[in-house]
Amino acid sequence: MRNQFEPSSFAAIKTPISQEALNQLFYEARTHSTWLPEPVPVELLRKAYELARLGPTSANGSPARFVFLTTPGTKALLKPVLASGNLDKTMAAPVTVIIAWDTEFHEYLPQLFPHADMRSYFVGNKPLIEESAFSATVHSKRHTSSWRHALLDLTADRCPVSTQTN
Repeated sequence: MRNQFEPSSFAAIKTPISQEALNQLFYEARTHSTWLPEPVPVELLRKAYELARLGPTSANGSPARFVFLTTPGTKALLKPVLASGNLDKTMAAPVTVIIAWDTEFHEYLPQLFPHADMRSYFVGNKPLIEESAFSATVHSKRHTSSWRHALLDLTADRCPVSTQTN
C-alpha cells in the first residue's frame, strides 16, 4: 500500500535545489574562526531556528532545544566548559548557540504525533529517551545547514560536557 504522502510518480517530485544553493550549504561552506563585529539580527536567528526545527526526528519528537547567547555576559557563562582553543573565538562571536536535548520530549508526542500512541514507547524507558534525544540533537548536520542557509557563518565546539546528562 502506498503512503498517502508519497508522490504518485517521479514527475511529482520537486525540482532539486540549485547548484548555487548546494555550494552555499555544503561544497563551499567552511568553518569560520572570526566574525564581523556586528550583532546578528534577531529575525535572522528566528529564521535559522525555524529551518533547524523542521528537521526529521523519530515520531516528530523534536527533542532539540536551542539557546541563543547574544551578550558577552551570557557567553561568559560557557567559559568553564569550552575547549581552550575555542574560548577566544566563542567569546568574540556575535552569537553562540547551545543545542541541547529535552529528556521529557516524549510528553509532547500526543500533540506532535497524534495518530499513534508513541508516548507510551518512551515512558519509563530512559535508555530509549536518551538515545532518541541525543541522536536527534547531536547529529546537528541539519542545524548547520539551516544556519548556513540563513547566511550565518559558524564553527562548532564540542564541549567536554556535551555528552553528559544531569
